[in-house]
Amino acid sequence: MARRPTPAPTGSRGVAPVDALLRALPKAELHVHLDGSLRPATLLELARERSVRLPAGEVDALARHMLVSDAHSLEEYLERFTTTLSVMQDADALRRIARECVLDHAEEGVRYVEIRFCPLLNTERGLAPDEVVDAALDGLRLAEREALAPIRAGLILCGLRSHEARHTREVAELAVAYRTRGVCGFDLAGAEAGHPVADHRAAFDRAAGEGLPITVHAGEGYGPESIRQALELGHARRIGHGTRLHEDPELLAEVARRGILLEVCLTSNVQTGAVPSIAEHPAGDYVRAGIPCVLGTDNRLMSGVTLVDEYRNARNALDLDTATLVRMARAGFEHAFVSEEERAELLASFDEDATNLL
Repeated sequence: MARRPTPAPTGSRGVAPVDALLRALPKAELHVHLDGSLRPATLLELARERSVRLPAGEVDALARHMLVSDAHSLEEYLERFTTTLSVMQDADALRRIARECVLDHAEEGVRYVEIRFCPLLNTERGLAPDEVVDAALDGLRLAEREALAPIRAGLILCGLRSHEARHTREVAELAVAYRTRGVCGFDLAGAEAGHPVADHRAAFDRAAGEGLPITVHAGEGYGPESIRQALELGHARRIGHGTRLHEDPELLAEVARRGILLEVCLTSNVQTGAVPSIAEHPAGDYVRAGIPCVLGTDNRLMSGVTLVDEYRNARNALDLDTATLVRMARAGFEHAFVSEEERAELLASFDEDATNLL
């Protein structure tokens, strides 16, 4: 495998004048994991308060450790989540982490964010799944009120491919129960190989039957057949990653024809070995093929990126011009899991602000 570049850790960095437009551009973040996007300082502080031992005891050293620069697969990339989940087992921690995740996005021009996680992973110390969701939603609402720039936030609840079907169905039921209280969608995440969508069909049928929007992680750790199952059996309106779609030209044409959005995460796809480098990522080809794509961070801590970083990466490594990046940003609002009334409002605001920027 080609040597993969190591992303720079997230931190306070100056914004070059050429990046001012990318920061000011109104953006929608549709693919970010709560348990992969903690601030390093928060991770350290929560661990100390809860007597949890971490692999490093200083903020910069912890940030460097959590940045995944040595994985060769999706499964290896996911190993770091054991550390973050160790401090995400009580309501106060979940509320704080969710709040900070929204605030961090607001600071970089994100107007709408969907944050996803599997609530069953936060029940090891006594919380019930609904208490987990309540705490995360509290954090989102706090941030919406506190943010210096306007931002709206929703939750996507994830089932995990490696879990038994009954557990995935439990998450789907929870998502349905909260669909008018801040949960905007359902997802299936985790290791793809050996864990097909077909194993979790009952959960998808339940969510879809109640009109809950669905996105599915597919085509990252496994080939295009995973994407096909997500569309045919998972009722997916969007695909998380979809990196290997190009391996099936017929399916690629179908995705373009149906206008299925791809949630593109450039840096994490390099880290998991889905692509050798950002420059070799097929996202540019997907955009040129007429497939709607939006950029996402995936995991801000493990990937060491902000959404502005990923727009800069798309511009520099994929040679996408400003007009294309603006179209990609708009696609995020077009495919957000919101009501049609809210979508129209978000798009009207985007069009006004984007016009003023260009």
